[in-house]
Amino acid sequence: MAVEKIVGVETEFGIASRSPQGFDPVGSSILVINAHQKVQAVKAIWDYAGENPLLDARGFEVSGERERPSQQDNRAINKVLLNGGRLYVDGAHPEYSSPECSNPRDLVRYERAGERLLELSRAAANQAVGPEQQIYLYKNNTDGKGNSYGYHENYLMARSVPFERIVDGLTPFLVSRQIFCGAGKVGAENQTEPCAYQLSQRADFFETWIGLDTMAKRPIINTRDEPHADEEKYRRLHVIVGDSNMSEFATYLKVGTTAIVLSLVEDGVIRKDMALEDPVRAIKEISHDITCKRKVRLKRGVELSAIEIQREYLDLALEYYQTREAAPQTLDILEKWGAILDRLSEEPRSLSRELDWVIKLDLIHNYMQRKKVGFEDQRISMLDLQYHDI
Repeated sequence: MAVEKIVGVETEFGIASRSPQGFDPVGSSILVINAHQKVQAVKAIWDYAGENPLLDARGFEVSGERERPSQQDNRAINKVLLNGGRLYVDGAHPEYSSPECSNPRDLVRYERAGERLLELSRAAANQAVGPEQQIYLYKNNTDGKGNSYGYHENYLMARSVPFERIVDGLTPFLVSRQIFCGAGKVGAENQTEPCAYQLSQRADFFETWIGLDTMAKRPIINTRDEPHADEEKYRRLHVIVGDSNMSEFATYLKVGTTAIVLSLVEDGVIRKDMALEDPVRAIKEISHDITCKRKVRLKRGVELSAIEIQREYLDLALEYYQTREAAPQTLDILEKWGAILDRLSEEPRSLSRELDWVIKLDLIHNYMQRKKVGFEDQRISMLDLQYHDI
């Protein structure tokens, strides 16, 4: 029996200044998370004792340094919040980690709360700097200059489930779910096939199928093994392949459907062979097709579109819950999942009030029609960025 899917997310925010001259993203990120006195924090030091980013879920530990900040630096870069979340500096970005949530609807609420907290902090920080150093925060995943930063989902799973089963059952779902949870992006990056517009901000940056890294040679399936729970009973599945969504609907569907699929994986009910011939190639092919009709090749020789792959998972989920009790919210997600796939099949552009990539595309097309410009116009890239301003 699948364990209850406790979920949480970590969102890295893009940070920029009105004047890039001499801009220090690290110092500015520290300023932001410490600026707003009304952001209530627990008077506690963040405990790094349970963190080991070198442990691999495949059963080994890679070589490397386990960097831990001094107590003084720890206080400067971490703020533990009263809601159970955390504001902190990760590399050169401010980041918000939601508290653990027992359902996707609460996750959406706490994720939005994190955005509000960071916006309050940004406004306070801007009072401390000059007008030319005003700080902006973006809930997106790329700076447009070849750099990507993450949105990471975390799901509680039973340790007894073989990791190979998770990889096999989850990969086709993660590769294809971008049709409803992609945040939309103008152009291509990371030396991928050129395109005017694509579904996902992150797809171009995935270079391997399975691996431990999160910043280089990013894998579709991440193998970090930090359970933050009883390691004998549980694992924390760390999903790094998703976009940061502005649409609350897209976040709700992204987290809700993934939790459902992981329950299917745990209970061993995914018996259909949906293994992709080349997951890394497929994630880019799907992202670069805004019609959602492009087919990708499976190992068994057939070709399916992302919508068809998602329908296979939905059918398995509907069958699964015929013989199990389902919470009202689970039933709501199943209903919305099916409705979204139907509308994507009929006309993706009809989802301009639900899905980020469609909402953004609609805004861009309206602007291009008014200004008589194309995707190559620099203002279109600016509009893409501005969509994510919190």
